[in-house]
Amino acid sequence: MLDSNIKTQLKAYMEKLVSPIELVATLDDSNKARELRALLEDIASVSDKITLLENGHDARCPSFYIRKRGDTARIRFAGLPMGHEFTSLVLALLQASGYPPKIDADVIEQIKNLPGEYRFETYISMSCHNCPEVVQSLNTLAALNPNIQHVMIDGALYQNEINDRQIMAVPSVFMNGEAFSQGRLGIAEILAKLDTGAEEREAVKLARKEPFDVLIVGGGPAGSAAAVYAARKGIRTGLVAERFGGQVMDTLAIENLISVPHTEGPQLVRALEQHVKEYDVDIMNLQRAAALIPAENGGLHEIRLANGAVLKAKTLILATGARWREMNVPGEQEYRGRGVAYCPHCDGPLFKGKRVAVIGGGNSGVEAAIDLAGIVAQVTLLEFADTLRADAVLQKKLFRLPNVTVIQTAQTSEVIGNGEKVNALLYTDRKSGMSHRIELEGIFVQIGLLPNTDWMKGTVELSRYGEIQVDARGQTNVPGIFAAGDATTVPFKQIIIAMGEGAKASLAAFDHLIRSATPA
Repeated sequence: MLDSNIKTQLKAYMEKLVSPIELVATLDDSNKARELRALLEDIASVSDKITLLENGHDARCPSFYIRKRGDTARIRFAGLPMGHEFTSLVLALLQASGYPPKIDADVIEQIKNLPGEYRFETYISMSCHNCPEVVQSLNTLAALNPNIQHVMIDGALYQNEINDRQIMAVPSVFMNGEAFSQGRLGIAEILAKLDTGAEEREAVKLARKEPFDVLIVGGGPAGSAAAVYAARKGIRTGLVAERFGGQVMDTLAIENLISVPHTEGPQLVRALEQHVKEYDVDIMNLQRAAALIPAENGGLHEIRLANGAVLKAKTLILATGARWREMNVPGEQEYRGRGVAYCPHCDGPLFKGKRVAVIGGGNSGVEAAIDLAGIVAQVTLLEFADTLRADAVLQKKLFRLPNVTVIQTAQTSEVIGNGEKVNALLYTDRKSGMSHRIELEGIFVQIGLLPNTDWMKGTVELSRYGEIQVDARGQTNVPGIFAAGDATTVPFKQIIIAMGEGAKASLAAFDHLIRSATPA
């Protein structure tokens, strides 16, 4: 099952096992069960601390659980954890044996002290790049707290459960049989949902922080670059972000970051965070900015957070990035996650053999249609304009696919469903004015980005598209407030451009500090 190189690497990792562990499998004669048996045999062969037992009686077959010898089973895998999930498996093996996770000591104590009992189920797809963080986070909780159990479930393998629970987006997490979350989240987000007093405690702690020389709002490529450049100047630097990494966390292949031929969003975000943490930067993650209060009479700028805490700074760098643009048609919000999706890589496998539409004829839309064509029965791509905007090479590949239909001058007007999930889409032909209905099961929206600037209205100047107006130095119309990245009027929304703009805004903020006499 595993090639010799992977087995060699796995053997090196398994030397870190603290206590003997057991892999208890529930298997039958299916092809997937035979593949799983081969995988587990390979794993057991690399360490004498690993024992494989085939006497499991799990309701889900094939499946297996991992337990420390003599301990209860709290980490399970219903499916073959390969691809993106192989790392989840390796970490689960180590942590089940007692190997400590790489998280702060206070977070470990918070996990151990969680009251109550929790039984988590996470539905994933093997092509989902957002799923592993959720799986790994819940496995870590289960490894540390005996009152927590977690099972990873491959939605493609257990299609009956996907249908019964009306799951149309991954990762989807259930807790004690009830829907808990959908989409990417890490340990901090999970704890925030479980530990109801954590937000209030965090707000008190944040409110006590001294003013920063520069406070960066946003933790994507622009915010990370700004933080590194500011900290290297030796000034007091803070970074507050709703989610470190921003939209890059939801990006799959990145092949145009110069000097890095190929990487993936989560991998790049880990590198960004590691780089920022090498410097004295106060990172305040999972904090949503709610209001901007510019300084008056040479005072301090303020950022009011959603939890009520207020952060103060001499200068600000707004690097809040952008989010997926929505269609804003009836039915979109009602059926979000129930047929309306925004990530074809993550959710595409859930629509195997079904009919889907892709909204948008740019590079993202055409790439999505190409990817989905290999999974679903039929793809209909709808483009508002009378021509596609994607690169010629992508269009050429698209038009060669037999199960793809392209409709131009199509304005999506409504998402139709049966109350539980999507079953049709309405669009208007912009030339004839006629309305048409497409019977389908899924809609993937790929129509560009919207800047995350709603909360700034009335403070800094915004363009008619909601972007922050900046000059060549990244300066806004408010002295001491700078901006960078996809939230600004700078053209071409690219990771490498955002990084450069973040560095530039940081240098401009430092120049502003040394040329002004802002009181502490």
